[in-house]
Amino acid sequence: MRNASDTETVQRGPKDPKAPKAGAEGPAAPRGGWLTLGRGIRLVAFVACAALILSFPEMAPNPYVLSAGVVVASYACTATAWNFMGGFTGYISLGHAAFFGLGAYGTGLLIRDLSMPSFLAWLVAGAIVVLIAIPVGIAALRVRGASFVIVSISFVLILLLVSQAWKGFTGGSNGLVVPRPFPDMLRPEHHRVFFYLFVALLAAMLLVWWLIDRSRFGTGLKAVREDEDKAQALGVPTRNYKLVAYLISAFFTGLAGGMYALWFGDLDPIFQFSILLGSYMVLMALLGGVRHLYGPLLGAVIVGSALEYFKLEFGDTQLHLVATAVLLGIVVLFTPDGLIPAARDLVRRFGPQDSSIREITAAELLERNREAAGDTPEGDPKEEER
Repeated sequence: MRNASDTETVQRGPKDPKAPKAGAEGPAAPRGGWLTLGRGIRLVAFVACAALILSFPEMAPNPYVLSAGVVVASYACTATAWNFMGGFTGYISLGHAAFFGLGAYGTGLLIRDLSMPSFLAWLVAGAIVVLIAIPVGIAALRVRGASFVIVSISFVLILLLVSQAWKGFTGGSNGLVVPRPFPDMLRPEHHRVFFYLFVALLAAMLLVWWLIDRSRFGTGLKAVREDEDKAQALGVPTRNYKLVAYLISAFFTGLAGGMYALWFGDLDPIFQFSILLGSYMVLMALLGGVRHLYGPLLGAVIVGSALEYFKLEFGDTQLHLVATAVLLGIVVLFTPDGLIPAARDLVRRFGPQDSSIREITAAELLERNREAAGDTPEGDPKEEER
């Protein structure tokens, strides 16, 4: 007789030779096979979003909108790169713009001074960023919380002053002109190519994030985020794990900066080493959800689009900064875990509720078993005998 607490083994029947023995079947397989309803919905949503992103250059009505899409794509790359550190370990860095600026200036200087091919210079600049980040990370990760935030801000301010003062090398306040990799290409086609390059870089970041999230290394990083002292007491090499996450984050942020330099072609130290840019990374990741794969991407689409809209409508006013501050306040007050976790919790609240067997009485469990078996109390001969 089937009941609600039967397992797959019992459903096959005790005489089924293919049925595994009780207690030896290993982990239970998900009900409904590999393609469950939830996975199907996620797969359809992924394909639809990917098709929408890849078709954006064809749908853009003019080159300005296309260039705004490139800016949003660059924001998505920087926010996702920041999330390797902030999302996995919980360490909030407001100084990641330092790696963005180093990647951008490194790419430009390698092309200008060493005549290196554009995309080779881009990769070499990313490696240089990692080398610079090693001693910085060893020093910065000795502290936590607000102290770590202050150290990260100090680093980006130092680089801002150096880039402005070292005029003979970086161009100082006049900035640096980076030769473009496709000089004969018209502006709309230039935007189109770099939009796809940014999307490819973002896809690589998401793949690495996904692999880390399912690895032992990612589990250790999440243990650091939840309780670093307990993780260390349980044998997790917290210092090494944090440093590796910091270097991965710096590498991808540097690549995003180098890609921006190749696209835009004109570097300004005030923007490349801006604390405001680091704040944007944090806001985008928090808005979408730092613990979710697509959280920074969603946050970048919302914040980046809003910033471009305010700049278009209100020009050089600081209204976009006011709107950004208001958005940050709303996120902190109402969706501290981000939009994606909030939407998921909302669906669970109005969807079917799962209950633990500990919350069910014996009488309720017996009644549920009878309903699952299609029997009634009156029709059960054993119950009548009792």
